[in-house]
Amino acid sequence: MINKIVQSMAEAMAGIKDGSTVLIGGFGAVGQPNALIDGLIEQGAKDLTIACNNAGVGRVGLARLMDLGRVRKIICSFPRSSDPVVFETLYRAGKIELEIVPQGTLAERMRAAGAGVPLFFTATGVGTKMAVGKEHREIDGRTYIAERSLPGDVALVEAWEADRWGNLTYKQAGRNFNPVMAMASKLTIVQSQHIRELGELNPDHVVTPGIFVDRVVHVPYGDPSGF
Repeated sequence: MINKIVQSMAEAMAGIKDGSTVLIGGFGAVGQPNALIDGLIEQGAKDLTIACNNAGVGRVGLARLMDLGRVRKIICSFPRSSDPVVFETLYRAGKIELEIVPQGTLAERMRAAGAGVPLFFTATGVGTKMAVGKEHREIDGRTYIAERSLPGDVALVEAWEADRWGNLTYKQAGRNFNPVMAMASKLTIVQSQHIRELGELNPDHVVTPGIFVDRVVHVPYGDPSGF
């Protein structure tokens, strides 16, 4: 019987290795798997490369993971958020690497990884520092730059509903990067606000099929009314 629901955070985080590339969903605080980030902190993996939308806020969650010296590099679109004190301190001290990626390109790099596409061309970034050192190609009279896909060893995903097969739904803006990250990673770990029985999920609402999901942990919070 397929059952991807785990009974503890320790079980959900088991086996994450030092040096892993970890994709973390969310747009700011929306759709961010905060419980899983705390679980990763407790799990202990270090020398991590983190790909996400921004570089953390205050000294909690992702910012705390960085503050503990566990992140070697961050790949994101917005390193400076409303309170980026940890990232800025580490970056100015030369203790963390930064790769800035335009938001649409970041999403497409992960989507490409999930689709098995190793490289694609985009006009975004042409003529800027983003294009330095990258292959340029003229196609139909317009210049494009090559971008490589961005696969993850691990994805930490926040979902609205899940069943034991790992099928996922998302609520409104909580969808953001989560689906493409789930597709792009070797190991996808999900915190879901609701656990449904098989057959209860509306197939039209399932965005991430269970084939892309490895572990689900129930983290109930937020609006219990559902759709």
